[in-house]
Amino acid sequence: MTKKLANLKEFIPLYLMMIPCAVYLIINNYIPMVGIVSAFKKFRITDGILGSPWVGLKNFEYLFRSHDLAIIIRNTLLYNASFIIVNTIVGLFLAILISEIKNEKMKKLYQSSILLPFTLSMVIVSYIVFAFLSQKNGMLNNSIFKNNPVEWYSDPSWWPLILILVQCWKTVGYGALIYIAGIATIDRSLYEAAAIDGAGKWTQIKHITLPALLPSIITMFLLSVSRIGYSDFGLFYLIPQGSGTLFNVTSTIDTYVYSTMMAPGGIGRSAATGLMQALVGFILIVLANALVRKLSSKDAIF
Repeated sequence: MTKKLANLKEFIPLYLMMIPCAVYLIINNYIPMVGIVSAFKKFRITDGILGSPWVGLKNFEYLFRSHDLAIIIRNTLLYNASFIIVNTIVGLFLAILISEIKNEKMKKLYQSSILLPFTLSMVIVSYIVFAFLSQKNGMLNNSIFKNNPVEWYSDPSWWPLILILVQCWKTVGYGALIYIAGIATIDRSLYEAAAIDGAGKWTQIKHITLPALLPSIITMFLLSVSRIGYSDFGLFYLIPQGSGTLFNVTSTIDTYVYSTMMAPGGIGRSAATGLMQALVGFILIVLANALVRKLSSKDAIF
C-alpha cells in the first residue's frame, strides 16, 4: 500500500497536467452525448429533448427506407478510402523528396509550403477552387478549356477527382511532416553502409526508409480509419457550393445530417443518422486495430 502511494505521489504532476484535458473532454465530448436520446424521440422545440415524446426506432426506419442512404454511405466510405490511399502515397513521396534536400533553408521552405494549405479554412479553399472552376472567369475555362468550357458546378463527372485533389492538397502536408520527422530519426550509417554495398536510392528507400516508417504509417492509417465514417463537411458542402445537381457524387453522411436537420422536424432523423455514423466508425476502428494486431501486435493501439 505504501509503495502504491509512493508511486502515486511520483505521478501527481502528470495527473494535474491531465485535468484541463479531462475537463475539456467531459464538457465537449461526453456531456453533449445526452443528445443521443433525440434519435429515439419526435423532437419538439417547446418540450426540449428530454420532454419530447418517444418514437422508438421510427427515425431509424425513415433513414433505412431512404433511397439516399446507399449513396451517402457509398460516397463517405469510398472518398475516405481514396483519401487514405492517396494521402499516404503522396505524403511518403513528398517526405522522401524533401528529406533528400541538403540545403537546410530550402528544406524548411518546402516543409512550410506543404503545410500552408493545412492552415487555411475550408471557406478560403472554396474561393480558391472557385477561382479555378468558375464557368465565366475561372482559370481553367480561360486557359486549358478555352475552346470547350466546362460547367464544373453542374457536371458530376469531374467531382470525384476534384474533391480528391483538393483534399490531398489541403491535408497531405500534415502527414508528410510526420513522415519527415520519422525519416530524421533513421540512423544515417544504414544509408552509408547500403551505398557502400552498391544499393541505389530506390533500394535504400525500399529496405531502410519504408520499414522504418512502418509504425508511423500504421498509426496514421488507424487514425484515418477511425474517422472513415465521417467526412469534412466544408469539403463536401462548401467546395461544390451546395449544388443540387452534384448530390450523387458530393453528398456524404455529414452533409446529409445537416440537410436533414434543417428540414422541418428533422432533428430526430438527423440524430439517428449521426448515431449510426458513430457506430460504423467504432466498428471499423475495432476491426482495423484487430487487423493491425494480427499483422504487427506491437503497432496496435489496443
